[in-house]
Amino acid sequence: MTQYGYYDQQAFSNISATPATFKLNGGSYGITVIATWGGGSVDLKRLAADGSTYVSVLSATFTANAFQTVNVPPGTYQLTIATATAVYADITSVYSAVA
Repeated sequence: MTQYGYYDQQAFSNISATPATFKLNGGSYGITVIATWGGGSVDLKRLAADGSTYVSVLSATFTANAFQTVNVPPGTYQLTIATATAVYADITSVYSAVA
């Protein structure tokens, strides 16, 4: 049976280094990032099939305070932070389907 509207979220508060990996159930997600940028960036990456390489899933990395949506499959993900500090980010399902 498929459930619709399943809520899935990851939140990060005042981080300045790449955090641990996390799982997402897959579907459509809204991502909000605010930070002290100083030329830095924040990216959302997914673990590739080789089990060791992370690849970007965003149309563009965050380099300023912003919101994006992205459709992703279930998997292991990681926010990667380059130089930015005081990063606050949340990744929240907009729509997900879970079997």
